[in-house]
Amino acid sequence: MSDASGRAEVDVDLSGIADFTANPYPYYEKLRAAGPVHTVRTDEFERVWLVVGYDEARATLADPRFAKDWRGLPGAPTESDPIFLNMLELDAPHHTRLRKLVAREFTARRVEALRPRVQQITDELLDAMVPAGRADLVDALAFPLPMTVICELIGVPDLDRDAFRGLSNGVVTPASPLQEMEAVRAMSEYLRELIEDKRCSPGDDLMSALVRTRDEEGDRLSPDELVGMAFLLLVAGHETTVNLIANGVRALLDHPGQLAALRDDPELTGGAVEEMLRYDGPVENATFRYPRGQVEIGQRTVPAGAPVLVSLAGADRDRARYPRPDTFDIRRDARGHLAFGHGAHFCVGAPLARMEGRIAIRTLLERCPSLARDPEAGELDWIPGMLIRGVRGLPVRW
Repeated sequence: MSDASGRAEVDVDLSGIADFTANPYPYYEKLRAAGPVHTVRTDEFERVWLVVGYDEARATLADPRFAKDWRGLPGAPTESDPIFLNMLELDAPHHTRLRKLVAREFTARRVEALRPRVQQITDELLDAMVPAGRADLVDALAFPLPMTVICELIGVPDLDRDAFRGLSNGVVTPASPLQEMEAVRAMSEYLRELIEDKRCSPGDDLMSALVRTRDEEGDRLSPDELVGMAFLLLVAGHETTVNLIANGVRALLDHPGQLAALRDDPELTGGAVEEMLRYDGPVENATFRYPRGQVEIGQRTVPAGAPVLVSLAGADRDRARYPRPDTFDIRRDARGHLAFGHGAHFCVGAPLARMEGRIAIRTLLERCPSLARDPEAGELDWIPGMLIRGVRGLPVRW
């Protein structure tokens, strides 16, 4: 249905709210108070279904009645760029097949073997940062750490990271549809060149293994699937950890008592990172899901094919799951949070992101015990949109 202006009717219009990006949590709380599922209008979309209740969000993320692959929907484009041919946008059995090819690289044992190198990279970045007495923490630590780790793991240590960062931002948080289209095209070409270089000069790394899988016997990845896999590994392999670190440090700086407690007892770091993920995680809303048929969620009837957003940020502040949800408490038992998703699409890189976050934050506080916001920095620049939750920069001093 539409209103008199021709716009689709929604429960709540979130578009144009000036402070929504900086602090969406009060709005999610108001929605949750009225029910766990709503139709909303956003700056990007005319009408979507938004799931804000914890139980309903967890159930939806694991429900096979919801598809991720939008290409079979009525009216959907018949073709899409290869970067979207990745396991995040696919359903079983294609998703299962692709995930098996990379899951072995992110097991607890494999990730633990990376610990010395993650610590070394962190130490080197802080060696360069600390003498200055002030820095943008995103540029100095939160971005280069996970980017270096994933590039080395995949086998592209010479990647032009500044160029890739610009392309990644254009795809994940575009300023306009035109910028997104141009960034998608440029990203696809960029990745094809990387893959061709890896095919010509293979090494003992993940991307070489994936290329060989295509070229030799066994399961074969098509050229487009290789582009999609490279995109997902490189973008998801750094984007979430950048904002895990930056959001986590920002939460500590906003709560001096919690910062002091963590400084006094670094053994709390593991639990503190889980609370950081729950309290202000790096992904605000999961990517779209689409009911294969009419589905009931939270006593609401969602029609087949309707776009559904599961609000990870909203669900993790549900007081029915977490007492005093708006309180940042590093001693809280935050287990069960949805920051890395749930179900078949649970983030395959979660063990690596957790380790990077723990090492980065613990080492940062050890090296910069007087860490504080830079009072001369001005207002924070928030990442636009409802997918990624974070800031473009975090000026600090010590």
